[in-house]
This record gives sequence, structure tokens and C-alpha cells, in this order.
Amino acid sequence: MPTSSGVRITAAADKFIRRMVRFSAHPAGGLRLTVTPGGCSGYSSEFSVEGAPRDGDAALVVGGVTLFLPAQSRLLLDGVTIDFAETPTSAGLVFVNPGRAACGCSPAADAAPPAEASVSVGSIRRLVKV
Repeated sequence: MPTSSGVRITAAADKFIRRMVRFSAHPAGGLRLTVTPGGCSGYSSEFSVEGAPRDGDAALVVGGVTLFLPAQSRLLLDGVTIDFAETPTSAGLVFVNPGRAACGCSPAADAAPPAEASVSVGSIRRLVKV
């Protein structure tokens, strides 16, 4: 689902974001996603559900999901696909940038696909009602 900024969201990420927003204190709001350079694969990120964008944020609607993105995040996410992955030991958003190579800090057998970064949702479990 491309947007004018080139950000894509998979069906799994769309479902996760919709649930985060729906069960938050701001069910008519959006997901504010702040991405900065850093981390093993090139991205460090934080997210929160907010009722409205902050000053300088752009509100992007992707398939009915509203993202609030600061300017730097919009630049870094251009051409990136946002996915949601869940394994037996972790769950979170994953950012896949086909234009970047995988990092070299793990053995080749364990290396992640090119430019894949994840944000764990473990720290926000108290916000999600199962």
C-alpha cells in the first residue's frame, strides 16, 4: 500500500496498527512513528498512539491507517516497507529497506534480510488488552 511518501505497510502491520489505535486512549488518532539513523540495520525507532499529529508531523493515511511522521522519519522511511512479525520469543514492527545491505554483526547463517529492523512491542503490553 504505497503512499505519496513511498512508505508501504503490509497487511500484518496494518492489522497491528489498527489494534494499537483502537484499544488506546485515542481510538480516532494515529500511530506516531519516530525513526532515526542508528541501530544494527540502520534504524532506531519509537512509536506511540496519539490523538493528533505534533507540530511538524505529517499525517499520512495508508489504507485507512493514520501515521504521524516527523520530517526526518518521512525521509528515512521513503521506499521502506513496514511489516509486523511475531515469533515465539518476540513481536514487533519490522522495517525493510531493499536499498540497504544487511549488517555484518551476526554470522551469515543468522543474518537478517537486507536492512530489516524491528521494534519490540513487549514494553507496551500493558496498553493492549488481549
